[in-house]
Amino acid sequence: MADSALIFLAVYFLLCFGLRSVLQKIRTGSTGFKGISGRPGSTEWAGGVLFAVALVLGALAPVLDLAGVLDPIEALDTDFVQQAGGGLLFGGLLTTLVAQLAMGTSWRIGVDHSEKTDLVTEGPFSVVRNPIFSGMVPASLGIALLVPNVVALMAVALLLAALQIQTRLVEEPYLLKVHGNDYRSYAERTGRFLPLLGRLR
Repeated sequence: MADSALIFLAVYFLLCFGLRSVLQKIRTGSTGFKGISGRPGSTEWAGGVLFAVALVLGALAPVLDLAGVLDPIEALDTDFVQQAGGGLLFGGLLTTLVAQLAMGTSWRIGVDHSEKTDLVTEGPFSVVRNPIFSGMVPASLGIALLVPNVVALMAVALLLAALQIQTRLVEEPYLLKVHGNDYRSYAERTGRFLPLLGRLR
């Protein structure tokens, strides 16, 4: 299934990063990519680096499988697990795309502290505060189940860590500073990644 995983990944990156950036450039004049922010060694920088490494490892996992460098974990190398992986990857892709479109011109990758974008609270954002990340996690897990090797599982673990750092320590303080009580009220009633879970107290 490594070849299928590579195809799925290519489609995912093409749609969720490539096409979305092109649309953003047409609408706003900017691709929306802010890059890795923060000074090297800072928490903000570490979150960005972990995110990038997770994406690279997720893409590398099926390549290593096809090259015969890494064998799949035997207990996970079953048809059922691979079918579940395909379902998670497709669902994650769809969730990510819908959430990105719902952000409109507020969509960004990374945080520019000098910028102020509209606070989006409708559509999928009325269910969870970070639906794009909520879609990326099952997509990453789907790759790991399609190509169940150590590198793919490391990619999932690093992505989870990166998203926790990015949301809790970078984006939420930024949104509280920029949008104040509007964001606080929204965050008190809306879960972080899953409905009702991770609401601000």
